[in-house]
Amino acid sequence: MKILVVDDDRRIVKTTADILKIKGHEVITAYTGEEGVALVKSDPPDCVLMDIRMPGISGVEALRQMKEILPALPVVLVSAYATGEVTEEAKRAGAYAVLSKPLNFQMVLSFLSLLHKEENILVVDDDPAFGKTLKDILTLRGYEVETETEPRKVMEHLENNYKLVVVLDLKLGTVDGVEVLKQIQARYPNKPVVMMTGYRDEMGKSIEKASQLGAYTFLYKPFETEALFQLIDEIRVKKLQNALISA
Repeated sequence: MKILVVDDDRRIVKTTADILKIKGHEVITAYTGEEGVALVKSDPPDCVLMDIRMPGISGVEALRQMKEILPALPVVLVSAYATGEVTEEAKRAGAYAVLSKPLNFQMVLSFLSLLHKEENILVVDDDPAFGKTLKDILTLRGYEVETETEPRKVMEHLENNYKLVVVLDLKLGTVDGVEVLKQIQARYPNKPVVMMTGYRDEMGKSIEKASQLGAYTFLYKPFETEALFQLIDEIRVKKLQNALISA
């Protein structure tokens, strides 16, 4: 991944860049907020690690300007002096987290690894045409997507590789999607599962059961794809923020 490191302390920039390069990342550097914003515009990174207190504009102001250029850009701010007020201001501006100096590099590297993995989605629907359409739409958005029509094969997909989210139909032929949700929750209790159905009234009891089991939310067919994009982006950001908070 291409990481932008912004800090007015050149020693910190060099140390951070060296560690990231050893782990295989490409690094670009800046020493002021203004330089960082210019680089986001001219050489867009995949992620930004940036100090809050710098000469010129602050890290929070630089963050706001970066978000105007690339709204989805993951930005992590760093400070040795951040107050609760500054931290809240940074999060309102769109920071994934505000970390304390000195940086816990193992945590940062784990975060970057998770950031790289967050692209995989599993769509489960017994209508192959619908699954293909949804896959095509999500693929154009930049996600890696797997589809499945057979309920018994769902767990195999989850065991093979990491999935950010499962989009699961409530009615899978003769199988109730709630039963599949139970299997997912038993093995992966924190896995976000977005349920969907075209039978809102008929599936009322199943919707209630799925909600009690911890389904992330429900989409009712036909739904706007933008609603699904927003849900996936929300889940993605929450996962990444939790990785930084809990580390």
